[in-house]
Amino acid sequence: MAGMIPRPFIDDLLVRVDIVDLIDSHLPLKKSGNSFVARCPFHTEKTPSFAVTRTKQLFHCFGCGAGGNAISFLMDFSHLSFVEAVEDLASFAGIEVPRESGNPSFKKSTASNSFQVLEQAASFYVEQLRSNPEASNAVDYLKNRGLSGEIAQEFHIGFAPNSWDSLSKKFKIQELIEAGLAIAKDTGGAYDRFRGRVVFPIRDRRGRVIGFGGRVLDDSLPKYLNSPETDVFHKGKEVYGLYELLSHNAKPARILVVEGYMDVIALAQFGINYSVAALGTATSKEHLELLFRFSSEIVLCFDGDKAGQEASWRAVSAAFPSLRDGRQIKIMQLPLGIDPDNLIREKGLSYFEQKINESQALSDYFFERLSQGLNLSDLEGRASLINKAKTYLEKLPNGVFQELMQNKLKALSKVDTLNIFHNKTAANKQTNEQVDNKLSPIRLIISLLLQNPELIEELESKNVNWALINFPGVDLLKKIVEIITSNPNISLPCLLEHFRGQEEEKYIKIMMNHEFFISGTEIKEEFSGAIDRLISQGNENRLDQLIAKERESGLDAQQQKELLAMLAGLK
Repeated sequence: MAGMIPRPFIDDLLVRVDIVDLIDSHLPLKKSGNSFVARCPFHTEKTPSFAVTRTKQLFHCFGCGAGGNAISFLMDFSHLSFVEAVEDLASFAGIEVPRESGNPSFKKSTASNSFQVLEQAASFYVEQLRSNPEASNAVDYLKNRGLSGEIAQEFHIGFAPNSWDSLSKKFKIQELIEAGLAIAKDTGGAYDRFRGRVVFPIRDRRGRVIGFGGRVLDDSLPKYLNSPETDVFHKGKEVYGLYELLSHNAKPARILVVEGYMDVIALAQFGINYSVAALGTATSKEHLELLFRFSSEIVLCFDGDKAGQEASWRAVSAAFPSLRDGRQIKIMQLPLGIDPDNLIREKGLSYFEQKINESQALSDYFFERLSQGLNLSDLEGRASLINKAKTYLEKLPNGVFQELMQNKLKALSKVDTLNIFHNKTAANKQTNEQVDNKLSPIRLIISLLLQNPELIEELESKNVNWALINFPGVDLLKKIVEIITSNPNISLPCLLEHFRGQEEEKYIKIMMNHEFFISGTEIKEEFSGAIDRLISQGNENRLDQLIAKERESGLDAQQQKELLAMLAGLK
């Protein structure tokens, strides 16, 4: 996506916009020392720990760890994609977003055309449901499912005629193929993807039609058909009904995840307007992370059959990396052969909501599922439980919930000394050295250089032999050096933007926000000393390598010369 918008424009945009002004327009800030503070919008807190620094043009929450530049804030706060956030930031600055031409991976014209074609196709399908004589079976199906005309209108339900070319008569073939509405023939031309089906438009969070789901009206297969992956539709990252949900309530107390389109629509008709459905795929970590942006509670409500039970377990299994403190997942288990649509029609709204409130906590569901078939009265059964649970619990983020889950496993296994997070804790301790006052030379160099890009001149003056600097973090340092060298006047937010979506991004954010208790005049001296220590460590390692090799197998002429030179330098 970033390639679609010129990098220089993004950098210039981040320089133009004051992050304090931007965030203050969404979240009232108060001046506190050299920063501006507020209660964090990304987690619940009583005491403000969310800080915005004008000099750095970055925000950081000391409570939950959220942070980044102006683009990051808009993505997290307004639940936008990268491109959408850039567009909103440009709108805030009052400037137009330019687009690069000749990008084969994603062209604006293609995306814009697809949105237009999909919207027009949705209107066409709605009109066909009303006027096409062939739609009588579709109307009967919807009525038999108990849907009203009002709910059909709200979700823009339509009908695709049983014709090979109903759309190709109205749109260009290539545009239909790009939008996923037509299938190309080997012999040339194309035919409509959706034929003789009730169709459900799938909208993104901005209300744009990005694809369709279609249901047959007879016994033909597949029963349900979704749009294919396109430039605007990625089913693994979208859920059905989210736009309609947010139209009712931008911050719902909970979100109900069900299996299908009809479940979402039927529940909405009965007043449950906070449900969504995955698009023909298993509920994934990506789906859950998307939903957690809008609510801290997710309830899984899948069909009461074996497939539904397995879907619940897969969703729970995928959820562990996302279960930070303050988030919760519950499981609403339905009787055998019952789906949410059936249940609310048979029992009514009050009963259905009562069952939602009685949903099983993830922790209870998880240990109950893992314990099936195990005899926890003997050592073997308890050992098996620990072994099975460990795989999942290790994925939990650090926090209170992680500790409570381990305590529950201790109680079930009767092992008081159990500590399955020992290794993880040690690893986190090592990672957190990045924010310790006693940073290693390379981490100190990175942190100081990130916050003071002008120090690149001091680094260049040292003539570092990178071949000898073989330490963890050196690749990241070299990448930072390359970026700053290519962009001499780069700012912190622009520098951060170069790492968006990359593995190093989280470490960059940490080191950008490290507090140094040294004066401005001492920064250069501290930086220079750290480089000298790094060079010294590299030389010592190389010297040890040469001496070891000389003892084991001997050195060639060049290596002997190198060893003598290094030994002479020690005198």
